[in-house]
Amino acid sequence: MVAHPSLSGVPAPVDLPANAVELRGLTKIYQPTGKAGPKHALKGIDLAIPRGSLFGLLGPNGAGKSTMINILAGLVNKTGGTARIWGHEVEDDPRRARASIGVVPQELNMDPFFTPREMLELQAGLYGVPTRERRTDELLDAVGLADKADAHARSLSGGMKRRLMVAKAMVHTPPVLILDEPTAGVDVELRRQLWDYVRTLNRAGTTVLLTTHYLQEAEELCDTIAIINHGEMVACEPTSTLLRRIDNKALCLTLDRDLTAAPAALSGFTVELPTPRRLVIRYQPSRQRADAILNALVASGLGIVDVSTEESNLEDIFLQLTGGAHGGHGTTHAA
Repeated sequence: MVAHPSLSGVPAPVDLPANAVELRGLTKIYQPTGKAGPKHALKGIDLAIPRGSLFGLLGPNGAGKSTMINILAGLVNKTGGTARIWGHEVEDDPRRARASIGVVPQELNMDPFFTPREMLELQAGLYGVPTRERRTDELLDAVGLADKADAHARSLSGGMKRRLMVAKAMVHTPPVLILDEPTAGVDVELRRQLWDYVRTLNRAGTTVLLTTHYLQEAEELCDTIAIINHGEMVACEPTSTLLRRIDNKALCLTLDRDLTAAPAALSGFTVELPTPRRLVIRYQPSRQRADAILNALVASGLGIVDVSTEESNLEDIFLQLTGGAHGGHGTTHAA
């Protein structure tokens, strides 16, 4: 793999790190305020994000996600442990660590009277990117804002502002991009455009760390997902492995005739009859086979018009691992 471009005058290492982000025993304790005791936001987190991955970080409200991201961004001091970005410890080597990441926060922090071009030029200057190496027009074009380059930021829609935040985070060509719920409030079309660009960055070698409150989005995008709850890591696995955690599947059948009760041949299965011609059979793939269900139906003389399956999704696993701590279906919220 080709070495990543230099970061604000910091030469890229000859030997690229195996892990873009590496946490070992990361701890954060907020000191007590008033009558409240100390808050243990992170409890010895161990996490390795491989270079080049598109990594998802999920967790319910108050789990510690934002604390972790703020430590990586240099906004919060850790209490204990180590946190390395691109091989650089965030406190021992803060300049190189911060030059190695771009952060897209949840909040839209921008001057409404600046134009997108001015904003990116200023951000590049703050990172010490020489004028000849700046990619302002390239970035604006990549996020679909080339035609808004000289418009005041206050005139941009919410989705445009979100995309501008991504461009702003990329002005110094960081090898690691952190996206903290970047699609909150963005419509479906703009969300797709944003993710297309993120995928392009990832394919080009940028490691992406994503937090999102859209579980389906994480399931679709991320190759690996970690789930944090009450400051502890409760899961960290490839997405496909994580989805196999729940041994539950449903076989949905449309039949050629009406039924008033479940066929006797399916007495060994959990059967639902939502409509006279539709059967839903729930089973455990590790113990039962779909062909046994189909054979039992055929043996009973029933004809099958259509077959579909329903499998466990990321929401099911999230609820199982966090005890339903997020209080809703399909969403998580920043900690």
